[in-house]
Amino acid sequence: KALIGRDPGAFIDGMNTIVQSNDPSHAPGLITAMRFANAPQNYFDAALFSLTGEDKKGWFDWMLWQEAHPEIAPHPTYYPFKQDLFRRIDPNFSVFIDTPFFTPDAAKIRIEEIAWGGVRKDGIPSLDNPELMGAADADYLVDDDLVFGVSINGDTRAYPLRIMGWHEMFNEVIGGVPVALAYCTLCGSGILFETAVEGREAPFVFGSSGFLYRSNKLMFDRETHTLWNQFTGKPVIGELADTDLSLKQRPVVITTWGSWREKNPGTKVLTLNTGHRRDYGSGVVYRDYFGSPDLMFPTATDEARLKQKDYVFGIRTTGAARAWPVGAFEEMPVINDRVGGLDVVLVGDPEERTVRAYERGGRTFDDGLKADGAAWTLTEDALLGPNGEIAPRVAGHIAYWFAWDGYLGLQSSLYPD
Repeated sequence: KALIGRDPGAFIDGMNTIVQSNDPSHAPGLITAMRFANAPQNYFDAALFSLTGEDKKGWFDWMLWQEAHPEIAPHPTYYPFKQDLFRRIDPNFSVFIDTPFFTPDAAKIRIEEIAWGGVRKDGIPSLDNPELMGAADADYLVDDDLVFGVSINGDTRAYPLRIMGWHEMFNEVIGGVPVALAYCTLCGSGILFETAVEGREAPFVFGSSGFLYRSNKLMFDRETHTLWNQFTGKPVIGELADTDLSLKQRPVVITTWGSWREKNPGTKVLTLNTGHRRDYGSGVVYRDYFGSPDLMFPTATDEARLKQKDYVFGIRTTGAARAWPVGAFEEMPVINDRVGGLDVVLVGDPEERTVRAYERGGRTFDDGLKADGAAWTLTEDALLGPNGEIAPRVAGHIAYWFAWDGYLGLQSSLYPD
């Protein structure tokens, strides 16, 4: 605590005590403290060099170092220190951290890698059953605006990214199915999850915790306040972390409003009446981040094959995962491929960041969506064949490469390999 206080004498005494211990288990505490301390960063760099022998500069680099060294467990004093720090930022964080589950044995992720995202609990407010309107009334949208397009059981809806970037989560019932769209702007990924889980009386309702893990948001359910990994749909800290829960994905597409409206003229779309005051203008939210090749928060990335913020489309099936660079669709708008034991065909348009995937059942489709010389029709639910055949839609989503590789790298293959 002395390291983030305002007493210079206490700071020096505390730093000297840590350095003289020659114990690298104090490194996670120093890395956490250096982000919030009043003292210059080079004081921490020097102390960490003394403990680890590594020459790094600043919080970002030291977080990357920490990610690469899971063998260095934090000192036992680290956990109460981090709890106290998070309580100072927002007392409402207590529902996540003042529990018996905020321990290295109970957590499914490394607590030392949990970072504050810069907002308080629900500081990025979810949209719960938000107000919708018909496409003809959505005069605030322009054709080039990107939307998340969802269609379930004939209920077709559009959620503009210019709105969702401010909220990062909606909880809805679409086509009779309770769902949540978990949008991590930092990861460039919007994932549609079913929220009704067998064995539970009510669907989960999710919000944004204010915490990050490896530059990915940690969402939480409002029933148990368990923290969930947005990218995997699995609970990681809290009452539910010791279960085998894994939220089922539903298909969602990113496309332009003009294309979505043309394909789905009966669609409903979010209104601007969200109950919150935000600048929902085109290209406003996260403009600098989306326009930069850099990350806002630290996480290690393998850039040997793709740059960290290249977009990929990813599919996860039982025991397998595969990603396709969105740029691959520039020359091949239709790609026949396989993920695990599933034959898939993907239809993409990199200009609109759009990819849809379908089961192809051994068929091979050409760029005109013809198989064996016969044309098929693309819909949100399936590809429809000339003789009543159906190729069902496969759930997948867009993400930045760093996020996909960071969470699924060892489990996933990358097209065209």
